[in-house]
Amino acid sequence: MSSTSRAGRPKASSRETLAEAACELFLEQGYDATSVADITRRAGVSRSSFFNYFSSKSDVLWSGLDERIDRSLESLSALGSTATGAEVQRILRLIVEEFAPDPLALALRNATAMGLHDELVRDTGLRHARLSSGIARAAVDAGSDVVRADILGAAYAAAVLASLRVWAETGAGRGTPEAVLVDAFETIRELPWKR
Repeated sequence: MSSTSRAGRPKASSRETLAEAACELFLEQGYDATSVADITRRAGVSRSSFFNYFSSKSDVLWSGLDERIDRSLESLSALGSTATGAEVQRILRLIVEEFAPDPLALALRNATAMGLHDELVRDTGLRHARLSSGIARAAVDAGSDVVRADILGAAYAAAVLASLRVWAETGAGRGTPEAVLVDAFETIRELPWKR
């Protein structure tokens, strides 16, 4: 099956152009004052093009991380009864591995200027809940009781999300989120995967 090219910008280019336009506008006029129409006008694409890539203007910030979380949840689910703390940490490190500065990193670093604080708190909570739930399921599948599994899930998910936030806030060009995550895992090492 041969691939045919579509007229206009390549898919990645349109997505990146939309994300760049959104971030510029969030910095210039704030998140709440920026509409999808503003973003598409700045990017020079149609409204339908926006929704080909993003489900909402919030998704512009989170889509890259959401894809990584989705992959990690699939990997965690595949572990079944063989899940170990080391294996779970390896999978979670993949979420932040080679995480390049992106719209989320920019938003985390410039939350006040973009008027995003409340939005980021709420949306981080949603990602924490998804990730925590997947980790807890892996712990239960590996034989942990539900309370311990929930605590493990919450702690590991918080480590991942806090690592990204701290890395972005200190300047995404300084260090790596993997290094911050390894340190975060150290803070919860006394919470072993199994008793």
